[in-house]
Amino acid sequence: MPPEPRFRLVPMRPRDPHEKGRTASTLELFFDLVFVVAVSIAAQQLHHALTDGQVRDGIVNYAIVFFGIWWAWMNFTWFATSFDTDDWLYRVLTIVQMGGVLVLASGIGPAFTDHNYTVLVLAYVVMRLALVTQWLRASRSAGPSRRATLIYAAGVSLVQALWLAALLLPPGWFAAALVVLVAAELAVPVVAERTGSTPWHPHHITERYGLFTLIVLGESLLGSANAIIEAVHDIGELGSLVAIAALALIATAALWWIYFWPPHHHAISSFSRSLAYGYGHYFIFAAAGALSAGIEVEIDLLTGHSQLRSPWAAFAYTIPITVFVLGIWALALRPHADHLINALVPLAGLLVLIDPLIPLPFASTAVILAAVVAMLVWRRPIDKPTT
Repeated sequence: MPPEPRFRLVPMRPRDPHEKGRTASTLELFFDLVFVVAVSIAAQQLHHALTDGQVRDGIVNYAIVFFGIWWAWMNFTWFATSFDTDDWLYRVLTIVQMGGVLVLASGIGPAFTDHNYTVLVLAYVVMRLALVTQWLRASRSAGPSRRATLIYAAGVSLVQALWLAALLLPPGWFAAALVVLVAAELAVPVVAERTGSTPWHPHHITERYGLFTLIVLGESLLGSANAIIEAVHDIGELGSLVAIAALALIATAALWWIYFWPPHHHAISSFSRSLAYGYGHYFIFAAAGALSAGIEVEIDLLTGHSQLRSPWAAFAYTIPITVFVLGIWALALRPHADHLINALVPLAGLLVLIDPLIPLPFASTAVILAAVVAMLVWRRPIDKPTT
C-alpha cells in the first residue's frame, strides 16, 4: 500500500488533457447549483427594470452583474480542468466560492435599484481570493505550469485589491473604474497563458459550458411556466398567454438544439480559439438568461403590467435570441456547417431580430427557429478539427 498523503491532500499536479472518459464531477455539478440562484435573480431584476421602462439602466446593470456571475464560474471551470484533485481542501475552497456566489446573489437587487455594488463586489472578491488560494496550492506541484499558476495568483490578487479600492471612489468614478477593472480581469488569463501555460481537457471544458447553457436556458422554461400560471388567473388573455407559453418552449428547445448541434471540443484546439470560445460565451450565456426576462416582459404586456409597449416589448426577447444564435454560430457552428447552413443560420438570427415589426412576432420567431432546427436535422455537421 502506498503511504497516505500528508494531511490527506493530493499533490495538485496538472491533469492529463487527453485523459479518457473525463467528465464533470459531482462537485462541479453541485457548484453549478448556486449559479442557478444568481442567474435567476439577475434575470428577474432585468425583467422588472424593463417592465418599469428603465431599459438602459436595466441592460447596463444586467451586463455588470452577469459579468461577475460568468467570470467566477468560468475561472473555476478552467482551473478545475487543469488541477482538480477532489480532496477535502479542494472541496472546502470550492464551497467557500459557492458561499460567495450566494452572497453575490443577495447584492444583485441593490445593484439594480440603488446602483449600490458594495455587497456584489465584496462577495465577488471572496470568490476570487478562494481561487487565488487554489492557484497558490497548484503552484507547488505544477511543474511546467508553475509560472502560469503564480501569474494567475498574483494577477487575480492585484485586481481584487483594486476592486476593494474602487468601492471608496465617488459613484461617477466607480463607473469608469469598473470598465478598467473588467479589462484587467480579462487580461490576467491572457498574460498567464502566454507567459506560461496550463493544460485543458477539450471534452471536459465543452461539457461544462454545455451544462451552464442548460442552466441559463432553464430560466426561459420558467418563463413559459409563468405564462401558464398567469393564464389560469387571467381568463381574458387565456389564449394569448397559453400561446406565449407554448412558443417560449419551442424557442427554448430550438436554441438548445442549435447549441448542441456542432462538436464543440474542436473549437478550443488552440489558445487563441479557446480564448474566443471562453470569452465569447459571455454573450451566449447572458443572452440566454435575458431571454427569460423578455418572456416575462411579454407576459406583463398582455396582463397590463408593463410600461414597455409594443413593439418595443418584443425586442426584449428577440434581441437575446439573435445574440444567442449569432454567437453560437460564430464560435462553434460555422466551422462544422456547409455553405447552406452558414447562410441560413445568421439570416434566421437577423430575421428574428426584426420580428417585432411583423404581426404576431413571437409566432414568427418560433417558426423561424423551428425551420433552422429542421435544416440542422437534414444537414449533418462536418466533424473536422478547426485551425
